[in-house]
Amino acid sequence: MDDARTAAGAEPEAQRLDPRRVAIVAQARKAFMSSGYAAARVEPVARAAGVSTATLYGYFPSKDHLFDAVIADASDDFAQRMRDVGATSGSARERLTAFATAYAEFMGDAFVRSVFRLVMAERPRFRDVAMAFFERGRADFGAPLIGVLADLVATGELRVDKPSWAAGQLMGMVEHPVFFMPLVTGDEIHPARPIPQIAADAVETFLARYGV
Repeated sequence: MDDARTAAGAEPEAQRLDPRRVAIVAQARKAFMSSGYAAARVEPVARAAGVSTATLYGYFPSKDHLFDAVIADASDDFAQRMRDVGATSGSARERLTAFATAYAEFMGDAFVRSVFRLVMAERPRFRDVAMAFFERGRADFGAPLIGVLADLVATGELRVDKPSWAAGQLMGMVEHPVFFMPLVTGDEIHPARPIPQIAADAVETFLARYGV
């Protein structure tokens, strides 16, 4: 991968919102998800987006650049879905349940697993992109929860010495049934418990450990 190329996240906002660019990235996302990086071809992506191959290359000089943009845009989508979680109000149980439910719905999304599979599969080729994707995911989802835990400690509703460890424990209880099991066994395997129950059980266990 060419380390000198500009990261997709560094593009000007106006360019990122250009309708042709949006269409190209959307079609490239479908191609990479269905075929993988190696088998996906640029020409069909351009046709599906309604642009010429020359126009596509005007936005993305290579398939590597296009792949970077797909992963960057997916990361933006993921961050948007969790942005308001830390702003919820209510009791400790209500706030933690709101987070756990939103996180379970996100991690249980088949598209999210597809992106993770793609990034993991292409990690040897795109190490920097893969690491940035995982680090951003950790910050986007862990930071709001750590903020909630800090608030609840400040109000005396929780007793937590290390909020980052506690956040990881709550997220782990959610991730295992809705994300890791289907990631390994296939998307046709569904959790035995519905998402609201998974979230409620995780919060119940968490409060048993950290509640005051």
